[in-house]
Amino acid sequence: MSVSYRQPGVVLTDRHFTVPLDHEDPTGETIELYAREVVAGDKAHREDLPWLVYLQGGPGFGANRFVGRQAWLGRALDDYRVLLLDQRGTGHSTPLNRQTLPLYGGPAEQAERLTHFRADSIVRDCETIRPALTGGAPWTVLGQSFGGFCTVNYLSTAPEGLRAAILTGGLPSLDAHADDVYRAAYPRIERKVAAHYDRYPQDVERARRIAEHLMRHESVLPNGYRLTVEAFQSLGIMLGGSDGSHRLHFLLENAFVRTPGGHELSDAFQEEVQNSLSFAGHPLYALVHEATYGQDSRPTDWSAERVRAEFPQFDAAKTLAGDSPLLFTGETIHPWMFDCDPALRPLRDTAELLAAHTDWQPLYDPARLAVNEVPVAAAVYHDDMYVDAAHSLETARAIRGLRTWVTDEFEHDGVRAGGPRVLDRLIALTRDEA
Repeated sequence: MSVSYRQPGVVLTDRHFTVPLDHEDPTGETIELYAREVVAGDKAHREDLPWLVYLQGGPGFGANRFVGRQAWLGRALDDYRVLLLDQRGTGHSTPLNRQTLPLYGGPAEQAERLTHFRADSIVRDCETIRPALTGGAPWTVLGQSFGGFCTVNYLSTAPEGLRAAILTGGLPSLDAHADDVYRAAYPRIERKVAAHYDRYPQDVERARRIAEHLMRHESVLPNGYRLTVEAFQSLGIMLGGSDGSHRLHFLLENAFVRTPGGHELSDAFQEEVQNSLSFAGHPLYALVHEATYGQDSRPTDWSAERVRAEFPQFDAAKTLAGDSPLLFTGETIHPWMFDCDPALRPLRDTAELLAAHTDWQPLYDPARLAVNEVPVAAAVYHDDMYVDAAHSLETARAIRGLRTWVTDEFEHDGVRAGGPRVLDRLIALTRDEA
């Protein structure tokens, strides 16, 4: 049953769908998907509006909860009826987390289940629900970050379902192993940290002081998160966003408070840090992040952790023993996160099994992409901290007819920060190509 309601300027409809857990076994177990349909209030009666389905970044995040015509959504509603899909396992779509995963068995059963929560399954979900919404007509996909990875899988496996494809910061390498992804990532992360310290040189000493404090004192945040030096370094994930450097600066400047016993980490600092580091709202991000790169018999095997050892400048102990600035890290998942975060601790064994998994199916079809006929436009951010621009441009050349917009005006969240302007340009590119 669908329920419609209004916000300023828009009409929303809650949609619910039933799809197979394993699309190779359509008569087996099913899961529920949730999506929110959004249409401009003055177009709600229009039956001829084309559909645009939004695939969120992540993996592991539900779709944006917009109010009215915020960010890029306002531009999309000029032309489309929009479907904000909670990808399987996220949001209201049969969510998976430390509380729900035990319903399906122990770590082995949980890990096996999670192999069905990658881009290929998400795309088959889209193709399962599309006919019910569009009457069989193709729709446009907007893929942000990991949503772009899903979109390239869509172009590889079901291009007949696509009227056009728009990608923002989401062109993956077609054949890179996770190790290749992180070998390219750590130098980019280092550049972002250097740029942050150039902007806020006072943060060099502040970051060292916090790290030295954490080396000497065990710190447990109010929610039970164990704040280690490595966990503190992982706040560098902020640096991939348009306002991330500024947010990190404001966080660091309020780290300590003077108390009768000396200086301690302030309650305000601890509160903000736990909100930034906790995976309670998106545990799948930690569980299947590296699995999104698996395409053959090689395990991912905690790739980000192993590859980090090749970049000793990120070793906090060595840094603090010398006089080099402490380096933050970025979009990397590490086994110690499953010890530090109470939202992940019960899932440590499950994560280990996923890291050791060796039967990953290919996600992309280079031969099919080479003869692509779907209009495709992609924003590639020049020094994107999360997705390597060189990998993206190599893939862009491999997809027939794809139009790129390479820009250094935005960070990875350009479609949010740039709002209607970014989406408007990409829509125009797909129409030019068509």
